[in-house]
Amino acid sequence: MARSLHEWLWQHEFWLPPGITWEDMQESEDVHYPQPRDLLLSIPFAFILVVIRCGFERAIALPLSSKLGVRDKQRPKAQPNPVLETFYSMRCKNPEEGELISLAKQCDLPVRKVERWFRRRRNTDRPSLSKKFCEACWRFTFYLISFFTGLAVLYDKPWLWDHRECWTGYPQQPLQPSLFWYYLLELSFYWSLVFTLPFDVKRKDFKEQIVHHAATIFLISFSYCANYIRIGTLVMVIHDASDCFLEPTKIFNYMKWKKTCDSLFMIFSAVFLISRLVIFPYTVLYNTYYYSMEIFQPFFGYYFMNALLIILQLLHVFWSCLIIHMVYKFILQGSMEKDMRSDTEESDKDEEREKMREKEKNGITYFSNVTSNNYIQRNGSEPLNNRTHLTNGHVKER
Repeated sequence: MARSLHEWLWQHEFWLPPGITWEDMQESEDVHYPQPRDLLLSIPFAFILVVIRCGFERAIALPLSSKLGVRDKQRPKAQPNPVLETFYSMRCKNPEEGELISLAKQCDLPVRKVERWFRRRRNTDRPSLSKKFCEACWRFTFYLISFFTGLAVLYDKPWLWDHRECWTGYPQQPLQPSLFWYYLLELSFYWSLVFTLPFDVKRKDFKEQIVHHAATIFLISFSYCANYIRIGTLVMVIHDASDCFLEPTKIFNYMKWKKTCDSLFMIFSAVFLISRLVIFPYTVLYNTYYYSMEIFQPFFGYYFMNALLIILQLLHVFWSCLIIHMVYKFILQGSMEKDMRSDTEESDKDEEREKMREKEKNGITYFSNVTSNNYIQRNGSEPLNNRTHLTNGHVKER
């Protein structure tokens, strides 16, 4: 069974253009081609990156956050309650009104207090500001290294300047060591993001992030096996270009350096929109869909590669809409709107209202005491407590 599945999966019709077989891709002493087994190295390398990340966040990012004034907000903790905790863990974190009433009866508590308990419990599970800062620092460091590594690897490659060169001699394009390590670095990083997904900061586009990671891993892996190396390197460099500006924007936002954050956000928006909506469609999509047909006829790998690229482009459009909306708000309001991808912390509105009522009540009581127990001397007039105020501003003697 396993052997039959292996033979079916690695049919050359799936991976190579018509007229090319795996025998044509045999390696020699001087010529090396991508081998699917090489991708297995990305798994241990991904775990190494996870270990490096943990050390980086503990030894560098966390102390840096303290020095830069990043402080975690003090959150009121939910009081221990086994019934509510069981419901929160097993059933739902955001119960409906009917469920709140039922839980309030079980715990013999007012509904408002049960609702407040769930708000505080959800806030407890939300990541702290220092955690967000550390994660952004790690990603910024990696994207910066990856982007400049890509430029260093590709600056002397002909397909970086002439995109038709991506298909010259395809698929018999020898694999250079620098391209292999660049591919391995990128694939290992995205595997590491998958491994840490349950522990990373979850944003509102969490599902889109999962689709993005899966499409990226499939794209990198398939492009390596089918020797789409040249087009794959262009995809990775284009993506890292805008990510280099996204993460420092988050960092300065957590530091509350508003002007710097706003400036970087506008730069990021311009780079993202240009690279993902202009450069990527022309350099990659049009190149893969149209120019490749000058070299070979369509085959399964051609359609599969283009499908993955289109999925990426749809995600680009989704995020571009969010960014354009934020830019629009920035132009109208003069300040950057909060990241719509972020899960904002809930506030105890009922508690705040109660405090406001107490303040207002105390203020009214104090004012009443002052006006009733004190008097104002004006031209020898009687104290106010001996005079009665009537409507229309008239005063009558007692």
